[in-house]
Amino acid sequence: MKILVTGSSGLIGSGAVEHFHDLGHEIVGIDNDMRSVFFGEGGSTRWNQRRLETAFSRFRHVELDIRDRAGVFSVFEEERFDAVIHTAAQPSHDKAADIPILDFEVNAGGTVNLLEANRRFSLDSPFVHLSTNKVYGDRPNGLSLVELDTRHDFADPEYAHGIDENFPIDQSKHSLFGASKVAADVMVQEYGRYFGMPTVCLRGGCLTGPAHSGVELHGFLSYLIRCNLTGRHYTVFGYQAKQVRDNIHTTDVARFMERFLAAPRPGAVYNLGGGKANSVSMTEAFALAEELTGKPMQWSYSEENRVGDHIVYYSDLRRMKADYPGWAIAKDIRTTFEEIVEAWNRRLRDEATT
Repeated sequence: MKILVTGSSGLIGSGAVEHFHDLGHEIVGIDNDMRSVFFGEGGSTRWNQRRLETAFSRFRHVELDIRDRAGVFSVFEEERFDAVIHTAAQPSHDKAADIPILDFEVNAGGTVNLLEANRRFSLDSPFVHLSTNKVYGDRPNGLSLVELDTRHDFADPEYAHGIDENFPIDQSKHSLFGASKVAADVMVQEYGRYFGMPTVCLRGGCLTGPAHSGVELHGFLSYLIRCNLTGRHYTVFGYQAKQVRDNIHTTDVARFMERFLAAPRPGAVYNLGGGKANSVSMTEAFALAEELTGKPMQWSYSEENRVGDHIVYYSDLRRMKADYPGWAIAKDIRTTFEEIVEAWNRRLRDEATT
């Protein structure tokens, strides 16, 4: 197959490039390092682009902004892709408030450009969209919670497995980022349902792994571990440092994409996260980072939580496993931490010698 990956230099995009290249496919990657525009030089993914171009012979990089409709259409018309994996996005709650128009143009407008190009030039090719659990806004915070020693958790047995795909997305505060991703999410579903295209929205929890260019505004585990290793100060925003997220490794994300491409469905939606077994609170994450590195976290606490942020969120994976029974989480939370620690140690050593 010839597969398009947007955001190919980013965390999930590069993970998809590696995974599908290893399976023997030809990969065309679209990226223009918008992450450096959003987050500054520390968020740049150029290092990852160079790595991919060097290491993977069937990968080609295309420097293109997904807001450029004519450019997107031209690439689709010329290449005729067999599948599309769309991971490019403005990914930060906080940054979206500073750049609301740019955020919407990238997240919503860019997604529609890709969908329409796919419809015109490769109608039957599966379209995989990396959505977000932020489409649910802050509604999960209205659920009954219980406070434990190191975390908050859902009190209602109905949510013992986490949030499922039937959870409402309306009448809640999403953050502007969440709202732009809702628009993209609904459009991906609509192209699937209205035009019969094989599309899927993967509503990610904390997507993570060793290729993440974590910064304060985006990249929870990567940034946390980077701070720990370098002695940089880390600020926790609200919820007694007991807020909970489920974390899923890029490898497990790519493995599910593989399953979907083999048996696609129109207008599908899945909550893609690590599930309860791979969930961790801020307090627990600090303790595990300190255990693995032997270094103390330098951190302080702010009473003001981030707008639209979740107190507890982990994904109910039962629908994914029912529809694709060959898929399950392979990388547990400790392994994921270990790989990120190793990656940051290597990158910090490289930076010190250049």
